[in-house]
Amino acid sequence: MKTTRRLFALLLAGGCALTAAGAMAATPAEVAQAEYDEVMQKTPDVDNGRRAYLTCAVCHLPEGWGSVDGTYPQIAGQLRTVIIKQLADFRAGNRDNPLMYPFSVPGILGGPQEIADVAAYVAQLPMTPHNALGPGTALERGKQLYEENCLDCHGADGRGDVAEHIPAVAAQHYPYLMRQFDMIRSGQRKNADSEMVKQIEGFGPAEQSAVLDYTARLRPPAEKLAVDGWTNPDFPHYVRDALGIRARPPAMPRTPTPSAEPPPAE
Repeated sequence: MKTTRRLFALLLAGGCALTAAGAMAATPAEVAQAEYDEVMQKTPDVDNGRRAYLTCAVCHLPEGWGSVDGTYPQIAGQLRTVIIKQLADFRAGNRDNPLMYPFSVPGILGGPQEIADVAAYVAQLPMTPHNALGPGTALERGKQLYEENCLDCHGADGRGDVAEHIPAVAAQHYPYLMRQFDMIRSGQRKNADSEMVKQIEGFGPAEQSAVLDYTARLRPPAEKLAVDGWTNPDFPHYVRDALGIRARPPAMPRTPTPSAEPPPAE
């Protein structure tokens, strides 16, 4: 463990690139796993997580609801272990994202303790009840595809798995799900589970849209959803002004669904 920590410190000190010795000693996945293990040993401080979240709020919004066009996901209410895993992967180069990487490096976000803190803070934020949805025209087919291909890992109601850091997908923005599906299938998302890559490789455009539209309509437990009009009280107007964030996030539009209702949570 001490050797792993020394290697990890070498790889991440100052956000520097791998040294030649470090590159031979560990892969990005191994470096990310070392940091994940380190973070999981920390006791999170949610109040410090609120302060660390300041840099995240510029893109993900103070509420953590992301953007309806899929550029930024909803991260509010996401499982703590999932947030930790993805941050570790970004930092180690095990997941590529030019928008996210500069905000995740140690010089900006901090070390393992700060990751533990911000993950705990984000996980307790209430989720928007108005995430972006798809066309709503093939929900029965989407339900069938979800139950055949997604349920075993993500759960019947899309709640994910804490122990296996499998993300919660319920109430995620449909365009974000579509984009990540494409990246996973093409191999562009390097940290994707190999079993999922195999599972979805045969999906055509219609099947992809159907299953992800159904997924976006899965509802989290009521206690995880924000009430209409909620804004994060940790970000008063003067903080939002300083960050260049409007006073209240825009309403999350829902694509008309003339032929079906969202499926109930199971």
